[in-house]
Amino acid sequence: MSQAKRNDSINSPIDQRKIPNAVVKRLSLYSRALHQLESERAEKVSSTKLGEMLGINSAQVRKDLAYFGQFGVPGFGYPVRQLRENLKRILGTDREIRVALVGAGNLGRALLSYGGFRREGFKIECGFDKALQETAESESGIPIYPIEELERRIEELQIDFAILSVPNEAAQGLTDRLVGLGVSGILNFVPIRLSVPDHVQVHNVDLALEMESLAYFLT
Repeated sequence: MSQAKRNDSINSPIDQRKIPNAVVKRLSLYSRALHQLESERAEKVSSTKLGEMLGINSAQVRKDLAYFGQFGVPGFGYPVRQLRENLKRILGTDREIRVALVGAGNLGRALLSYGGFRREGFKIECGFDKALQETAESESGIPIYPIEELERRIEELQIDFAILSVPNEAAQGLTDRLVGLGVSGILNFVPIRLSVPDHVQVHNVDLALEMESLAYFLT
């Protein structure tokens, strides 16, 4: 295939609904592995090497990437930098994504202090907490506003998505407010299922459930 045709296949429209969630999650793992290879000054990588780094077989790597176009060159492998740039574009992390954290309790404040978000292109612009009467700051210097300022700050800061870490009884009401403000993605740390319109993506992180699953393998 010529370079021009190869680029056309990469840039062709992708029906996101047809991409399995597991594939999308593996794209993030591929991107991190490629970042490591970049730091080691590697210029190319084979599907076998990329799979070995992540405990995935090479056929799965090729199949996952084929959903989005043809990236490699037979007999050469994948250009590391170019592939990572393409994956970041596909994942939407080739730009800075603005995030708000709702619920700055113990877990929330720990998330505000986590530096890994920024390294992957996510900027937590602010936090919100019901217990506050006036603006405070996290240990990392991120402003935390009273929950009453939610509407004004979300619009002012042009927030892309939110992290939700609040008591169970407050979760749905706050979700409704966020959706009404145009927030279309929520990372939910509250152990309940949220009701949202079809265009809003919710990813649930249930820490207790994960620990219970882990405990099964320890018995």
